[in-house]
Amino acid sequence: MNGIFFGIVLIAFLVAGYRQITWVAADAVAKSPMDLLALTMVDTAEAAVTLSIGLVGVMALFLGLMKVAEAGGLLVIIARLVRPLMQRLFPDVPPEHPAMGAMILNMSANVLGLGNAATPFGIRAMQELDKLNENKGTATNAMALFLAINTSSVTLLPTGIIALRAAAGSQDPAGIVPTTLFATICSTTVAIISCKLYQRFWPVTSVSGDSIPSAGEGVAELLGDDGIEGAAPSTEIPDGIDTDGAEVAYPAWISWTVLLSILALIPLTIFHGRTIAPWIMPGIMVGLLGFGVAKKVRVYEVFVEGAKEGFLVALRIIPYLVAILVAVGMFRTSGAMEILIAPLSVITGPLGLPGEALPMALLRPLSGSGAYGIVASLINDPAIGPDSYTGYLVSTLQGSTETTFYVLAVYFGAVQVRRIRHALVAGLTADVAGIAGAVVICLLLFG
Repeated sequence: MNGIFFGIVLIAFLVAGYRQITWVAADAVAKSPMDLLALTMVDTAEAAVTLSIGLVGVMALFLGLMKVAEAGGLLVIIARLVRPLMQRLFPDVPPEHPAMGAMILNMSANVLGLGNAATPFGIRAMQELDKLNENKGTATNAMALFLAINTSSVTLLPTGIIALRAAAGSQDPAGIVPTTLFATICSTTVAIISCKLYQRFWPVTSVSGDSIPSAGEGVAELLGDDGIEGAAPSTEIPDGIDTDGAEVAYPAWISWTVLLSILALIPLTIFHGRTIAPWIMPGIMVGLLGFGVAKKVRVYEVFVEGAKEGFLVALRIIPYLVAILVAVGMFRTSGAMEILIAPLSVITGPLGLPGEALPMALLRPLSGSGAYGIVASLINDPAIGPDSYTGYLVSTLQGSTETTFYVLAVYFGAVQVRRIRHALVAGLTADVAGIAGAVVICLLLFG
């Protein structure tokens, strides 16, 4: 991210500098390119802080609700539901091996948008998978498939981007829930299929040499689905997450019934997405609190505890938003953004990917915080806004894909795997499928 950040600022400065040298004032009050660049830096820094303050309340609300879900054992319920499917996807992993349990808990946490729990479970899963690895330093088929699914996992509740949309003044902040579900189902399906196909072309071979850095050395942490990078990822499971019972599966017919029910939501989303969207946020609150009451959770106290975490998360976002929004604002004001996207948008625009959203699609696999900054700048732009087609599209892209290079660096670094075989290609293939799925569903609902 250091190189990306400095590169954006440097390119913006050089482009604005060239325009300044060749600039001819149209009138006495016209501002020069460098004047506009300086004003943009100050204005976007102020806007970043204002946006972050607006996020405090919404983040507190959603993290409070998710705390109630955690305390009620929703993570364990999902883990027990997906276990039969996981045993079919990973035939090389013994059903009762600790690796299976850690993978299931990681994916269950991702489904709920619990990034603080997903990363420790994921690192633990890779460490357990490495115990089954006969060729140390080389990714196994199970490792590659696990990470491909991780970068594209089905998301039921993209809380971070919903909060960002609400802070930006969206009239329908949860309208991306059905679009995110559709896009992540597409990307996860493609991730599984592509991984199974690609593994034939990347044979397993051992690798020797110096080990690579362990997890977190030079790699940033992702705060849930917000995509904000910071310190090295923790390998400790957050307090309050109960995993007792996750090692036991529900009967297979229950798991397949739930899976088919989720797939049945796709046509429902396409034909009735606009009708369903207004019910989503009130339904989420009533549903999660009702679940907590049914599980005898002290919902008020637990909600308040989770809301405190949301308050702190929103405050931690401020420095990252200031850095990224200032850089993106400079890039746009200097004219560099137009130079970059103008030729590409001629191709992608007719396909439903407008030029404004193109940088987001290109940057998402590389940098979570960079993509997050672009989303924030777009949906807070009065000319675009959160409830335009572009606003829905970039929000869906942010909520439905992971930072592929981050996931590979952290998880493979945890077990010192240097030969990653087809994992990167499969992850990027899933990213493309997620982008295509987001474009299709957003065109159908909001185009």
